[in-house]
Amino acid sequence: MQLVAEQLAAILGPKGWIVGEDTGPWRRDWLNRYGEPPLGVARPASTEEVAAVVNACRVAGVPLVPQGGNTGLCGGAVLGAPGGVIVSLARMNHMSMPDPAGGSVLAEAGVVLAQLHKALEGSGLMFPMHLGAEGSAQIGGLVATNAGGSHAFRFGTMQDLVLGLEVVLPDGSVWNGLRAVQKDNAGYQLRRLVCGSEGTLGIVTQAVLKLYSAPSTRATALLAFSGEDDAVAFGARARVEAGEFLTGLEFFSDLGLSFALKHIAGLAFPLGARGGTYLLVEVSTGSPHVALEDVLMSIFQTGIEEGLVLDGALASSESQRAAFWRLREEQPEGQRLEGAQLKHDIAVPPGRIADFVSEARAMTGAILPGVRVNPFGHLADGNIHCNLSPPPNTPDFAGREAEIGLALAGLADRLGGSFAAEHGLGRSKVALADAVRSSVERRLMARVKQAFDPDFQLNPGVVIRAPIDK
Repeated sequence: MQLVAEQLAAILGPKGWIVGEDTGPWRRDWLNRYGEPPLGVARPASTEEVAAVVNACRVAGVPLVPQGGNTGLCGGAVLGAPGGVIVSLARMNHMSMPDPAGGSVLAEAGVVLAQLHKALEGSGLMFPMHLGAEGSAQIGGLVATNAGGSHAFRFGTMQDLVLGLEVVLPDGSVWNGLRAVQKDNAGYQLRRLVCGSEGTLGIVTQAVLKLYSAPSTRATALLAFSGEDDAVAFGARARVEAGEFLTGLEFFSDLGLSFALKHIAGLAFPLGARGGTYLLVEVSTGSPHVALEDVLMSIFQTGIEEGLVLDGALASSESQRAAFWRLREEQPEGQRLEGAQLKHDIAVPPGRIADFVSEARAMTGAILPGVRVNPFGHLADGNIHCNLSPPPNTPDFAGREAEIGLALAGLADRLGGSFAAEHGLGRSKVALADAVRSSVERRLMARVKQAFDPDFQLNPGVVIRAPIDK
């Protein structure tokens, strides 16, 4: 161990090799549930340095865990056992000028998503991914987790936004797939395989990202519904009538709204009537010739006439639009401040959202009477953040966390969905994957892992627990 530590110190220099108590900022995951003391934190400044670190650790038999902004919620970017090396990509934070003809930009893995958004301001182009952690989340981590966010139904997840990748493989070699083309059918789609692999197949060092025309006009509405059934029905109508202009369709519950209004300063409810469920609807376009407010108002009025919409308002300014979005974006923080919580990241076919929420409430209530279910998320792609709080005046879940998790995962699977919509498996959901997904699927994943990393040195224990039997 001492020898490899000395080698890494020589490779990376004092700014690139952190040891001892100074490793604290990288040691634990976002929720402070996982993480063990590392041998050190490697902070390479180039692809060549990443490759050198991987090669030195491979020879020494030292596990490595790649880490971006460490904003994940499943413990996939920290060590599962003491003594490995965390590879932070934060110093690799350069990007090219955007290519307007090709609609792309080249970014290193350590570029923060908000930094990319800011760099594109005024270019007429945008990178369409938005999520709550964009002030910390890095491009490499977003690729590794195949991040989705609030606009995924319109623009896709990260695998749809990546044109090319550069990846350091577990043997220290470098795969240069930085091809800035949308069509490349020369064999297996390796870039898509790396997207969502959570750092178990290689370390992403650079990515060619797909850009879109930035919207010049937007219209946003906040609408109240009696429950999820009406919201889903309205969402289906909005998708048809707004067509390609629909870029946001977010939902949250009255319970989540109550948590946010109770705990988050500066929030205000803008409607005259409360409902059981709320939709944040946004349309946008790069064309100045489309009357977006007329489009949105027409859909809104039809919803009222059909008895779906209880109340609603269109944002009259950018500040009001931001206030509407804050009500949705502060859902996780409001619930966190309420006390203990369980986070579940579910996806079902969009038409089954109401079925899932109804059954989830009944199922979890049977396991732990009085438990509070707070569903919110992305209505158009069926992604439900099904977060639970204990019964009122109760500090915890009485040891029923695993039972609740397995029940919700099984329900998602029965409805044709997934228990890991956009947060991935990390360390926290590997057992769920083994329990819910077929042995055929899990063995296929294990074989892919073994082909890339036969010694299981790269992020061991994440996604796949151990090598398959010979």
